[in-house]
Amino acid sequence: MMPLQGQRALRAQRVLVIGLDCAAPRFVFGPDAFRLTNIQRLADRGCWGRLRSCDPPITAPAWACMMSGKDPGTLGCYGFRNRPDYSYAGMAIANAAAIREKRVWDIVSRVGKKVVVLGVPQTYPVAPVNGWLVADFLAPDTRADFTYPRGLKDELQTAVGEYILDVEDFRTDDKPALLNRIHALMRNRFDAALYLMKSKPWDFFMMVEMGVDRLHHGFWKYCDPEYPKFEPGNPFVDAFRDYYEGLDARIGELLKVAGDETAVLIVSDHGAKAMQGGVCLNQWLINEGFLVLKKSANCGAGVSPALDASHVDWSKTKAWGAGGYYGRVFINVAGREPEGVVPLAEYESFREELAGRIRAIPGPMGYPLGNVVLKPQDIYRQVRGIPPDLMVYFGDLDWRAVGSIGQKSIFTYENDIGPDDANHDYDGIFIMDDGTDRGGRQLHKLRIVDVAPTVLALLGVEPPPDMQGRPVC
Repeated sequence: MMPLQGQRALRAQRVLVIGLDCAAPRFVFGPDAFRLTNIQRLADRGCWGRLRSCDPPITAPAWACMMSGKDPGTLGCYGFRNRPDYSYAGMAIANAAAIREKRVWDIVSRVGKKVVVLGVPQTYPVAPVNGWLVADFLAPDTRADFTYPRGLKDELQTAVGEYILDVEDFRTDDKPALLNRIHALMRNRFDAALYLMKSKPWDFFMMVEMGVDRLHHGFWKYCDPEYPKFEPGNPFVDAFRDYYEGLDARIGELLKVAGDETAVLIVSDHGAKAMQGGVCLNQWLINEGFLVLKKSANCGAGVSPALDASHVDWSKTKAWGAGGYYGRVFINVAGREPEGVVPLAEYESFREELAGRIRAIPGPMGYPLGNVVLKPQDIYRQVRGIPPDLMVYFGDLDWRAVGSIGQKSIFTYENDIGPDDANHDYDGIFIMDDGTDRGGRQLHKLRIVDVAPTVLALLGVEPPPDMQGRPVC
């Protein structure tokens, strides 16, 4: 295997990466951890730690950052929805076509290694690999060509039944049906993984299970005694424990098939935490005079509609926002946006003023929320595409950003796009057993961009020099 300059060469015949979207460290490590026999065995023999996600800690772009070793600015991807241009027309979905940097499976395919990629976000539309690929939930449905090669779709259906792309309608009040769908996804995804592991030759295998994310968003208030709306004795109080322990059992099945010659990584793209409520970003901008609606806009109190660009008086608007697990603020810059009003010469001073005002927003009880406001140019190596002018973590991610307007208060305790109890958190999980007895060594300061160069090192492939991470251990 090719030695790596400045690093000890890691050794493995092949690599298995098990991705658990949104898996939270508190349920895997430490006193709140569930009984996860197989996962714990890997950690006890190998190494483990909290994995700091990217900014923003969102599924897209986090998995792409993990597998490319590059930050969102370099990828030009700042969430599932991104501005395609400087118009006011809306945002475009960041699917696989939006990721132009090579990811691990592209790199190892080029050197002749066989890959299997299963359900990794931002892999639809599919692209050829040296092996087999099953796309993520961005595929519209299973009638689409969501596999490479195309014939793999029928092969999977014969082997495991109808393939499930995602949990449908995970923002719903019908919790019993939702929990059944979450477990059905796990069964289907792991059945597909086992079939592919056994039937295909591979050097690199990666799968992502989305059910963890859907579980957290749907059931946090039922499972966390510290959640403001927690009800003791509710019928779903053990939903987290049961799911995580069931997940661990399925992981154990994969480990038996993988064998001792396989290095195993278990990773998550970000963590999760209780959502305390929402901050109505656009309503705050309206209240402060930065966002002005036309008199004809039907946005009376209590209506709470989504912000419609046609209702905005752009000649008087300095800034507007987009909601989500983090807030995005866009400045209406003269000469950049079609009807921009903020002179370019005043852009930076206005951006700084706006950032300071957002940081100072008090909570509903009058105390500081502790908002974090970031400028893309300050946190990324380079900035591609069209980023937000400001990125906002309300309450340091305890609160989500709400884009709808028409509220009497800027604070809300109901999500504007359906029931949701959890927000994303900065830290995901990292566990690695590469066959070297590391005695359960805890690692610190792990970054999401470190995963790709680690996998390449395990496979004996020199990481590209422009990767921003470094091999672990």
